[in-house]
Amino acid sequence: MRENVREWIKAVLTAVVVAVIAIQFVVPTTVYGVSMEPTFENNDYLLISKQAYSYGRSPQRGDVIVFSSHLKDENGESKKLIKRVIAVPGETVAVENGKVYINGEELDEEYTKDGTTNGTVYPVEVPEGCVFCLGDNRLHSTDSRFLEVGFVDEEDIVGKVIFRIYPFNRIGIPG
Repeated sequence: MRENVREWIKAVLTAVVVAVIAIQFVVPTTVYGVSMEPTFENNDYLLISKQAYSYGRSPQRGDVIVFSSHLKDENGESKKLIKRVIAVPGETVAVENGKVYINGEELDEEYTKDGTTNGTVYPVEVPEGCVFCLGDNRLHSTDSRFLEVGFVDEEDIVGKVIFRIYPFNRIGIPG
């Protein structure tokens, strides 16, 4: 009997330690809205690496990140957004005639929903410590093209999307 209690306590403590360690490195999140279609859809359940940009690592073009924005949710809290990094510090980004340009060259973006980017962004250099982000569904995304979001400070990045858990038929590492 005493041995069973000891094993039970050992199992519970192991589970708690594993959970605490996991929470330090990975956090789950749910996609709300259509701004990242077709890559991610409403109610997709994702895992975010909180350590992706530690130890001197920086976001790279193409990374999908979650960040705290200046927008507020219905509770007055900072709204977390999920977007794709399009330009990194020192790069010049522009949007014109439905196309995105980085340093004057058109960006090849096979991941976008409609193959077009609405609006105009006059050439602007991404400042140090920031990234320029867009949703994959450009016709329905509030992102760095808009003053409400603007450049994303690297300090506001919660983490990088590393894995989709749900729906089960699309489980895996996002492409």
